[in-house]
Amino acid sequence: MAWFCAEYIADELLRTGALVDGGSLEYRAGRETLALTIYLCEGSGEPAGVRAVARIEEWLDLTSYGHPWPEWVRKRLAVHDERARALGGPGPDLLLARESWRWLSRTELLTADLGDDEARPPAGARSAAVDEQTLVWTPAWRLGLPLGHLAIHLF
Repeated sequence: MAWFCAEYIADELLRTGALVDGGSLEYRAGRETLALTIYLCEGSGEPAGVRAVARIEEWLDLTSYGHPWPEWVRKRLAVHDERARALGGPGPDLLLARESWRWLSRTELLTADLGDDEARPPAGARSAAVDEQTLVWTPAWRLGLPLGHLAIHLF
């Protein structure tokens, strides 16, 4: 049930923000990224929506530019796996979260080349314009992360 609560909150944030078409792969990337972030933030056993408003700042931080989100996801999934082993196996929520991470990391979307993350100038520094004509294949989470972050800001 916790996964479905997280997915519902993510869907509402993206739908309310109206940033991309609800049937697009970009929308799914944003929803899955946000749902995974919301689900993995929960650690006390309470459903994802119980303290959603209090968690918005945490979600903003986790989805912000420069945060090592994929590493954070891997670490949090490992923590959830440990708990699942102690309880006799993974529950349906963890299985859905794992499937979401597989989709986000293995699915690539064709997007504008925003440049190499390491080569980007620090925040506030002046940078060259992005060439939106140059397209590259990128993991779905790389597109979903800024989309989710913006949706949270617009909430």
